[in-house]
Amino acid sequence: MKGKYYTPALKILIFIIDFWLIEFAFRIARELGFAYAITESQFTTFFLVFSLIWIIAGFFYKIYRIDTLSLTKNISINLFNAFLCHLLMIVTILTTFPVFIISTKFLTAVYAFSAILIIGIRVLYKLILKYIEFSGFDQRKVIIVGATSSGNALYQFFSTHQAAGYQFKGFFEDEPEEEHINQELVVGKLKDIKNFCLRENIDEIYFALPLTHDRLLKEIAQFADDNFIYFRIAPDFSKVVNDKCHIFLINSVPVFTPRNEPLGISLNAILKRVFDIVFSASLILSLFPILFPVIAVAIRLDSEGPIFFKQLRPGKKNKLFDCYKFRTMYVNNTTEVQATKNDSRITKVGRFLRKTNMDELPQFFNVLLGNMSVVGPRPNLISQLEKYSKTIQLYKIRHFITPGITGYAQVNGFRGETKDPELMEKRIYYDVLYLENWSLALDIKIIFLTIWNMIKGDKRAY
Repeated sequence: MKGKYYTPALKILIFIIDFWLIEFAFRIARELGFAYAITESQFTTFFLVFSLIWIIAGFFYKIYRIDTLSLTKNISINLFNAFLCHLLMIVTILTTFPVFIISTKFLTAVYAFSAILIIGIRVLYKLILKYIEFSGFDQRKVIIVGATSSGNALYQFFSTHQAAGYQFKGFFEDEPEEEHINQELVVGKLKDIKNFCLRENIDEIYFALPLTHDRLLKEIAQFADDNFIYFRIAPDFSKVVNDKCHIFLINSVPVFTPRNEPLGISLNAILKRVFDIVFSASLILSLFPILFPVIAVAIRLDSEGPIFFKQLRPGKKNKLFDCYKFRTMYVNNTTEVQATKNDSRITKVGRFLRKTNMDELPQFFNVLLGNMSVVGPRPNLISQLEKYSKTIQLYKIRHFITPGITGYAQVNGFRGETKDPELMEKRIYYDVLYLENWSLALDIKIIFLTIWNMIKGDKRAY
């Protein structure tokens, strides 16, 4: 539960306002004379590119999730990250494709005015919400029927986020359990609900008892309708679900899953597969003709053995597949032993290829074959599968989806050697987090961070 029922139209409105503010920032910069060397066509084209990249950066960092609970985070963290990401992409475009003649003064002015306007409009939005809150408008008095664990979760939200406009007035329960809530918060028994609601002008009733109380549920629902009180059902499923539970409807029947699984939806899986094919094919056609001859010759001159190395790795649903790489080690019989720092098996060329991640370029052919994805949990060794699936509870969950060339764990610093079980647990944690929160935007973000890590260097890459 993250706040009130914000309509998607509000997000669209904020998006449109951002677009208008950026246009306004461009006009101010031009009126002040910062765009003296830029033609009208270049000015318009650069504005469109600037705005498009702002949309991409905005969705990466979720700056359009405007609610009453995230003033500090949304302005000081998310917006900062969005501006930084946007600046990096703009500078990359300007240096890589010298199509625009853009002065540093003009670019600085546009960023300064855009930041002032975009941050200012959000501060104004928050101030308006604060005024509404303190004026008492849109304040809702609520009660909770049932001193259960789900009832307590609702109470914690109401008491912690009072800015959301809710005034918690008390629990109603015949036999409250001390393990769930403070007994002083119970203001009456179930028979007292109706009189209390009428006396205190209650706006919303939250039903947090198990659904076995069907007669009481129907009775309170009818009472709420008759007295223009909103009735919400938040039944206690604490014994069968957890906070990661996902709910969807099949022919009006609510279905629970133990976790959110975006790639379990066919449309999402198709979208990811199409992206994988397009991205991999583009990279193979553009980079391989240039890099392959150079890498192949370097490997052959450095040590005897094949150019490519293939190894069986467990993939989706633990199905084994041949994972391809450029050979980075001397030919040996210990391929099931994980590489370590200063590993004597690694060749000079191999050390460079590993450091730059170029040893994994052949895995884009694995992507086209369908046994890998561009982004996903890294495929571990078979020996690691046998070891960690017995000791780490969430380990097998990562094999619900196709393994990737890069992953969420890797861009968060968990790559390379994993002697410490706690490090492997952290890696699995991020793999499962990726599985539960997949989006195409997240894939693009991980790819961008992977490229950034390759440029700046990663001390764990060996």
